[in-house]
Formats: sequence, C-alpha cells, structure tokens
Amino acid sequence: MLAASLLALRLLLLVGAAAAGAVGVSGGGLLWCVAKNNAEDGALQSAIDWACSVDGGSADCAAIQQGAACFNPPDLQQHASYAFNDYFLRSGGAASPAACDFSGAAALTALNPSKNPESLVHALND
Repeated sequence: MLAASLLALRLLLLVGAAAAGAVGVSGGGLLWCVAKNNAEDGALQSAIDWACSVDGGSADCAAIQQGAACFNPPDLQQHASYAFNDYFLRSGGAASPAACDFSGAAALTALNPSKNPESLVHALND
C-alpha cells in the first residue's frame, strides 16, 4: 500500500514537473515561447542579451550561463528558447502573447519543447 502511494505521488510530481515552464490557455492547453528555427544567430543572440539584461527583460538566465545546469550543450537555439520562455512567463504568459516576439525571432507553441523529458524522472529519483 505504501509503495503504491509513493508511486502515485511520484507520478503526480512528474506530471506537474512536465507542465513547469508552460502556461495554461483557455482551451486547456499549454503554451511555450521558443526561438524560431529559421531565426538568424545574430537576432537570437541580441534577443538573449536583451531578455537576460537587468535593463531589458530581466529574465532569469542563470541556468544557461557557462557551467550552469542548462548550459550544455552550448546551443544558441536552446538557450534562446530558455530565455524567451522565462521572459514570456514573467510578462504574464498567455495573457500577454506579444511578450513572445523578440523582433520576430520567437513564436508560441503548444508542443512541449523539452529535449530530455526523462530527466524529470531522474530528478524525482535523486
């Protein structure tokens, strides 16, 4: 009985963690703000610089700094998506869709952009 309860708790935590970093919309779905695949590197870097600056977007970009948990692999698209989504969430999320533009370098998606969802299981087991 205790084992079943612990398993149920872990599943609830996993479902909750999978939705982290997304916002709900009126239709019941979730939205993420991500970098467009066709955005130029210069546009992405400029947008990251603005989003992560204290004078700009004030997104929390600590996790994508060199040596931090989400830095590797050092991928500009992934780092931009992280910064864009953090800024989007801090700016009101789905209630503020214009917060996910970054001069045309970003777009909203209902598809979970996580590359490694199994890492959530490891986080629960650690």
